[in-house]
Amino acid sequence: MTIPGAKTAVDWLVSVAPDPEGCRWEWERNPLGVALLPAGRRWDVLILPGKLGRPTLDVLRLLLGRPGPVLADFGDSRLGFFVPAGTASRWLGTGVRGAGRGTWIVVPYPGRATGGVRWLELPDGEGTLTDPAVLELAMHEAAACVLAKEGRKP
Repeated sequence: MTIPGAKTAVDWLVSVAPDPEGCRWEWERNPLGVALLPAGRRWDVLILPGKLGRPTLDVLRLLLGRPGPVLADFGDSRLGFFVPAGTASRWLGTGVRGAGRGTWIVVPYPGRATGGVRWLELPDGEGTLTDPAVLELAMHEAAACVLAKEGRKP
């Protein structure tokens, strides 16, 4: 899925900030290299536990080549998949957290390393997001693979 009109990853990300230019200025000068950005405007984030998130990302890469943006926290204990705005309020899934309208996400500056959160898939600047239906299918496949590795049946 693509949101038209996005020029660069930074432009696309800061476009959701209440003050995009102020956000960009702070972000580029912040020694931590992170910004708090509101979810629910152009995108929501579905947050999966790392044990399911990593294999889900692997399945998405096989299916799509390049999925939408994906964040990982320190130690990969959680992965955040960027999906279309409104998805989080409709998502039902055990162990999956949704960040939508009214929530804020810690976002690292694209291409910069930070101590706590990093991009596993950078935004492409075109506004590409992961389709929630494809994400759900990838999660089912990933869960089956995780269970099979543990010697359990899905």
